[in-house]
Amino acid sequence: MDFELPAEHRMIRDTVRDFCEEEIQPIAQEIEDDHRFPDEVFAELNDLDMMGVPVSEEYGGLGGDQLMYALVTEELGRVSGGIGLSYAAHTSLGAKPIELFGTDEQKETWLRPLASGGEMGAWALTEPGSGSDASNMDTTAEYDPAADEYVLNGTKQFITNANVANSVLVKAVTDADAGYDGISTFIVDPDEDDGFEVTTVWDKMGLNSSPTCEIRLDDVRLPADRLLGEEGEGWTQTMKTLEGGRISIAALSTGLAQGAYEAAKEYAGEREQFGKPIAKFDAIRDKVVHMHRQTERARLLTYKAATTYDAGEPVTRASALAKLDASEAAREVAEEAVQTLGGYGYTTDFAPQRFYRDAKLMEIGEGTSEIQHVVIGRELGL
Repeated sequence: MDFELPAEHRMIRDTVRDFCEEEIQPIAQEIEDDHRFPDEVFAELNDLDMMGVPVSEEYGGLGGDQLMYALVTEELGRVSGGIGLSYAAHTSLGAKPIELFGTDEQKETWLRPLASGGEMGAWALTEPGSGSDASNMDTTAEYDPAADEYVLNGTKQFITNANVANSVLVKAVTDADAGYDGISTFIVDPDEDDGFEVTTVWDKMGLNSSPTCEIRLDDVRLPADRLLGEEGEGWTQTMKTLEGGRISIAALSTGLAQGAYEAAKEYAGEREQFGKPIAKFDAIRDKVVHMHRQTERARLLTYKAATTYDAGEPVTRASALAKLDASEAAREVAEEAVQTLGGYGYTTDFAPQRFYRDAKLMEIGEGTSEIQHVVIGRELGL
């Protein structure tokens, strides 16, 4: 068992780390305060060939694996949870399903611009009346044989990147009587398809540099070639997509934990009370050691899930376990970082408060912690 990262992976990680420290870290709090999606950052990530890391080179991607993608996501999360979240949603949810399930023509038309053309992707599953029960959706897609088109109607909620996306993968019911087998996936162009509207951009507890939106579909007519895969395959596609998506959230969570841990460690080594650095006091030293332990554990579980995915082995349990552990570690480590900094930790002059607010979503998005327990329990035969 080799725990050393391959040389190419280390090179990519170090390149992204340098970029994050030079270009993102100085503006991380500013874009959060301004609720601003940083187009310029994603343009630069595109220039670095990072917007399609796990996408094949044939369609403009970097041709990397899930582990490489996890490393990039982790580094982004280490400085900005918002940028990391929009990046993960674009890659895992907006782009990768097109490669996995699309036709060659769809890959050329829709995937290539996402992987290397500077365009952003999004994925619309959740609805106002569904959350953990994601398959219970009201959005419909009715086929019009005369026009060879599908007509979409419905509302989707909590959709990352929807107001900045060039394409959105929308889940809709094509056969109301078929249950899971009646759900399909469609590629929607927000700029060109009439009837697509972003109705709300939510103000959130954190991650406000990553837009979270409600969208309305009002008689959106799509040519039949916008169907991704076959009718009725949408739920199977969703489950496959979420396996990779949970790994990306685990990686993002690990990055948040790492950033919070580093901030606490640095402060504890510099801040003096009673004539010595507070890191010399048992209470603070033990706190920082525990934060380090939690972060390392999350990282190991995340990398294990990523390498399992890359080996083509069943990954449901590993991805759920990594997502569950890393997301909870991110919140706990960030909370302890705030506590370590004391009053300063509660101010926006220091990063821990941002990591703390950002980390909470990690326990909710891509399946709540409660759902991860269900998934893992099922995998254990319970």
